[in-house]
Amino acid sequence: MKKILCGIEMDRMPGWAFSMMAFMFTIADIFKSPGKKLDPFNIQKGQTIIDYGSGTGRYLPQASQLAGEKGFVYAVDIHELAFKSAHKRIGKFNLKNVKPILTDGKTVNLPSHSADIIYALDMFHMVRNHQEFLKELKRLIKPDGILFLEDGHQPRTLTREKVLRSGCWDIVEETKTFLKCSPKMLNFS
Repeated sequence: MKKILCGIEMDRMPGWAFSMMAFMFTIADIFKSPGKKLDPFNIQKGQTIIDYGSGTGRYLPQASQLAGEKGFVYAVDIHELAFKSAHKRIGKFNLKNVKPILTDGKTVNLPSHSADIIYALDMFHMVRNHQEFLKELKRLIKPDGILFLEDGHQPRTLTREKVLRSGCWDIVEETKTFLKCSPKMLNFS
């Protein structure tokens, strides 16, 4: 049952679970601003951000504001309800620099090396093929970009193991909340 409720390695949660999650986040967001979670990411004006696994879009208003008029935020998700939710947030908050992208979970229709920052919050536990997922994120990030990866509903040891086993990322910092990773550079020496 926990696997279904938490979405462990199922790539895409059922619609009823997404709706239940959206309701719980709506209540939680009354008491604590979700945008504060982005503060440690040091998002700068003019940067291109990917909110991977954007879900209900709860971080989009803050990401949009931090990136500013010259920056851009892509709300990427595998779920149609997330895509619709991102469109609703864009309308509600007049987010001119946010674009939702529906992915198949394998590739994202964006150019290589287009993002300064990718954050994937409370979703990594859902990814079935973490090797391909992390490889695709590396394709999307600029060489000097940063990935912020939250454990979600899995132990940190498992998150760390998956990241290191991918061969795509170096872990440059660990906090209680996330891993901060930089793309592994090819070494030809």
